[in-house]
Amino acid sequence: MTNLHLPDIAVQPGRIATPLDWVGMRGIALPLRFQSDTVAGHADAAVDLDDSGARGIHMSRLYLALEALEHQELSPALLRRLLENFLEGHQGLSSCAFLDLSFNLMLKRPALVSPLAGWKSYPVRVKARLERKVFHVELFVELPYSSTCPCSAALARQLIQQQFLQDFANRALDHESLLKWLGTSEGIVATPHSQRSKACLGIRLTHAQDSFPVEELINLAEASLATAVQTAVKRADEQAFALANGQNLMFCEDAARRLHQAIRSQPWIDGFSVRVEHAESLHAHDAVASSLWNW
Repeated sequence: MTNLHLPDIAVQPGRIATPLDWVGMRGIALPLRFQSDTVAGHADAAVDLDDSGARGIHMSRLYLALEALEHQELSPALLRRLLENFLEGHQGLSSCAFLDLSFNLMLKRPALVSPLAGWKSYPVRVKARLERKVFHVELFVELPYSSTCPCSAALARQLIQQQFLQDFANRALDHESLLKWLGTSEGIVATPHSQRSKACLGIRLTHAQDSFPVEELINLAEASLATAVQTAVKRADEQAFALANGQNLMFCEDAARRLHQAIRSQPWIDGFSVRVEHAESLHAHDAVASSLWNW
């Protein structure tokens, strides 16, 4: 069989001479090395197409370059080298390169009181861009927490006060009867409503940052909110969780401000985006708040 030269249609001139901002691939499955472990990830990889006369890019070169992520620890420096590799394979065609990585980070989290612990999965994204030799890298993390409505808490307290006046209007107060009343549903006639909520954090790392502080960011956010959802619990943990919710009543505005204040204080952050979503248990819609700094 004759060894014919295989045609390369991509190098032929395009029919419409127009530059393109983004050409590449989405949803590439690949292993990533993160914190000395291998995690299952997905990548979106692309370059722009400056040459308006070119038909297309060399997508296989982007795909093959991603192999470096399988063998080297994920870091800003690695991503910069990878984007430079993208552009080296497209000299004369492109001046900007992009990479978007996503994976889930598994962290074992302790219970609030008991010695139990369990695993939580945190969605993580890393976005990197090299544009005319200027490099930017951003880190995104989502984390769940509990939020108890301050308004419903106040309304519940008022109903309990009213019930107290009704039940003890003609009774002498004594310690034993009052304690018993407080421990019954006849006395505590109302409770505030809570909802599972979500914080979506995006940070732009400073140029001096040489690693991705994902766990540090998660710990910082959960400490500022004080009501992170739990994994394995005993009744003592559930009671401690109820106490944490009662001592940290939050509208979505309160949660966004807490996160803003906590993240703003970190020296490795050059800018950030905070967005919180409270999946309302009273309403059929969500309550949302966001805050940006240098973003």
